Amino acid sequence: MSAEEIRLDEDCKRIHNWKRWGPYLSERQWATVREDYSADGEAWNSFPHDHARSRAYRWGEDGLLGFTDRECRLCFSLALWNGRDPILKERLFGLTGLEGNHGEDVKECYYYLDSTPTHSYAKALYKYPHAAFPYDALVQENGRRRDELIRREYELSETGVFDENRYHDVFIEYAKGSPDDICIRITLANRGPEAATLHLLPNLWFRNVWSWGWKEPPPKPRLWLESPGVIRASHATLGEYRFTFDADVPVLFTENDTNAQRLWDQPNRTPHVKDAFHRHVIHGEAGAVNSANTGTKCAPHFRFELAAGETRVVHLRLTLDGEPAPDAETVFTDRIREADEFYSKAGAEARQAYAGLLWSKQYYHYVVKYWLEGDPAGPPPPAARLKSRNCNWDHVYCHDVLSMPDKWEYPWFAAWDLAFHMIPMADIDPDFAKWQLGLLLREWYMHPNGELPAYEYDFAAVNPPVHAWAAWRIYKITGQRGSRDRFFLESVFQKLLLNFTWWVNRKDEKGNNLFQGGFLGLDNIGVFDRSKPIPGGGYIDQADGTAWMAFYCITMLSMALELAQENRVYEDLASKFFEHFVHITEAINNFDDKGLWDEQDGFYYDELNLGDHSIPLRVRSLVGLLPIIAVTVLEEEQLRKLPSFTKRMRWFIDHHPELVQQSTLCPMCSHEKERLLAIPSQERLTRTLRYMLDEAEFLSPHGIRSMSAIHRDHPYIHQQNGCSYAVNYAPGEGVTHIFGGNSNWRGPVWFPINYLLIEALERYHHFYGDDFKVEYPTGSGAMHTLQEIADDLSHRHASLVLPDANGHRPCHGGEARYAEDPHWRDLVLFYEYFHGDTGRGCGASHQTGWTALVTRFLCKPPVPPES
Repeated sequence: MSAEEIRLDEDCKRIHNWKRWGPYLSERQWATVREDYSADGEAWNSFPHDHARSRAYRWGEDGLLGFTDRECRLCFSLALWNGRDPILKERLFGLTGLEGNHGEDVKECYYYLDSTPTHSYAKALYKYPHAAFPYDALVQENGRRRDELIRREYELSETGVFDENRYHDVFIEYAKGSPDDICIRITLANRGPEAATLHLLPNLWFRNVWSWGWKEPPPKPRLWLESPGVIRASHATLGEYRFTFDADVPVLFTENDTNAQRLWDQPNRTPHVKDAFHRHVIHGEAGAVNSANTGTKCAPHFRFELAAGETRVVHLRLTLDGEPAPDAETVFTDRIREADEFYSKAGAEARQAYAGLLWSKQYYHYVVKYWLEGDPAGPPPPAARLKSRNCNWDHVYCHDVLSMPDKWEYPWFAAWDLAFHMIPMADIDPDFAKWQLGLLLREWYMHPNGELPAYEYDFAAVNPPVHAWAAWRIYKITGQRGSRDRFFLESVFQKLLLNFTWWVNRKDEKGNNLFQGGFLGLDNIGVFDRSKPIPGGGYIDQADGTAWMAFYCITMLSMALELAQENRVYEDLASKFFEHFVHITEAINNFDDKGLWDEQDGFYYDELNLGDHSIPLRVRSLVGLLPIIAVTVLEEEQLRKLPSFTKRMRWFIDHHPELVQQSTLCPMCSHEKERLLAIPSQERLTRTLRYMLDEAEFLSPHGIRSMSAIHRDHPYIHQQNGCSYAVNYAPGEGVTHIFGGNSNWRGPVWFPINYLLIEALERYHHFYGDDFKVEYPTGSGAMHTLQEIADDLSHRHASLVLPDANGHRPCHGGEARYAEDPHWRDLVLFYEYFHGDTGRGCGASHQTGWTALVTRFLCKPPVPPES
């Protein structure tokens, strides 16, 4: 085993607590639901960026590329000042959901460059302009575009602050000498043509747990200056730490308490408050900091005048009392070498993607009951609050490190995002992947009725049911056949039974195996906002909702068959999921003689049910492609070992011939050694693939679009109750305000669904073999196997982050500095989604997150098929 693999093993076995410290500090705690105590639930207005420097957080902390322990007790992060900004740069700035024309968006340039799974080594970069940061210009120009949805967002690079390279590169590196010995190296590089001033204030502080008025508050922690270059940190449960630095510089102290005087013109509880360093450094207020050199927040204050091209390095260290402290440079050298060894088979792009995935782990604290009722020391909440957001989820008690979609734009867990995150995570940290999936199924997350919490804005929103698929995939990824973690599989399977039952009871309106589900994570993909009641009444039988449930069924079937190999009790459950899958397949294909399949078009559509009649909503989108993913192959060798299941399966087929007709001949199509279960017959699969693999429809240079490009010139228009609803192809950012406009499923390429489609093609090929070929691309005349097509689609996805012959990566949208400038060209951003025509990154810029799925394509570069 490599050194990092040994650390992972030691952490798993609780020999050494290697993951106690990590990049678990949020990039944005302000304007989250957790910090919103308003009557109207408007989180963006309740706790704006302007409050963040002065107001103590209740449920967490944030900072610039920081580190903290897994309970966020003691935090470290950067603060910078260029001598021009009105405030210190101690957290990332961005637009709120109400300020931009495409929802919330971070307006900074920062990059996660490296991390091992135990965070024994981690590295990141922040680019800090010499000029005053254009806070107002970004807000004002994006505000002018607020109602111009067709325009792109106004970005930081467009303001000119990086012109002539007038900025500092600020690198932060962490290396662990032991689980509680953290070496910190900050490298400051002036990239500009002239000398420039840079103040560096590495902040160390305790999360505020003492201001909320509880009857038995924990002992208040304390920081104090022990000697020049040595700060002591004392915490009742974390222990005693030394924070050391290699220069005799001034050290500032204050309290991590709210400046009520500034915010609300109310008296402060303490003379020294959270924003003291801003007032002291920028405005020269000597009394703002505590001259007694003690408090709950501190920072050594370095001031540099960097010549053009000059680089300076600052060393700091945080060490538990009694821990050995080997030479810091040796620690860095060893950890970097060990990280190189661990990632020896990963290319540069894959390594950055893994870094983003690992840096996106965050301490997440949210106790809904306490949040609804308010704190004893705070004002009593309005009565309506007890019936407000998440009021039916008062069992939720989150106090964990969780994988976030994006620690600025989405600094809260999302159930279906997390499931996809764990697929690449399983390649580098199997135990963390399994723990995360199991955690969301625990009783302090899952609702007593079996529903999984979606995300903090609305735990009751419905995400696609991909948890079982992720668990099944991780079970197989993390062990060889015969030596896999059956305890994990059985544990999640038992809890997934509750969730599956919830879906069946709550999301099948008429009990006919056609499912609704709501927006199902695809935000604006439909004619209507599917998270709200249909204007004028009715409901939608969803092709994607029904496909997801068939997919859920077939995954639970696979899990049950696996568990039944050692425990025959699971044969009965396997029979249940087999039969349920066949019923759903029959419904989507044949219910009322047509199901959700349109024979004329050869495609699956949502159907609007208005009681006395129904209307197919003929939008060609991922909704109609998702039935493809409900496919699995049963091995006869496995079935022979399960006589009870096999007998019941044959009885069911013999006694329900009406369910094994045209649409289900394929689901029970049999080879000598295998059986195929799938929603579409071979003929319907072929017809659907003609759309999916058509460059004029779904097939883009970089993967499968979320909506057919045919709707660019031929929008779908639906008339109802005197209103007209139009759906157009929009390859980039959203052009509607549905779901805030910051997410768009009407054209762009999204990694998670593409990943499932590629997997499905590989399963179909496994069964049909090399003899089954389809035209690819449609209209080209070239015939290819489904495996060849899956390989090429993988290649198209990987190409999003790979440089072409001129150094341009499609994800960067043609921005020249990423191809030409040596200080930018190796940096990769892993966006939320990608332009359906060009591949330009859109949405959240640090969504690794589910875009880390690209590692599954990068680490095994596929070869595109030849015509």
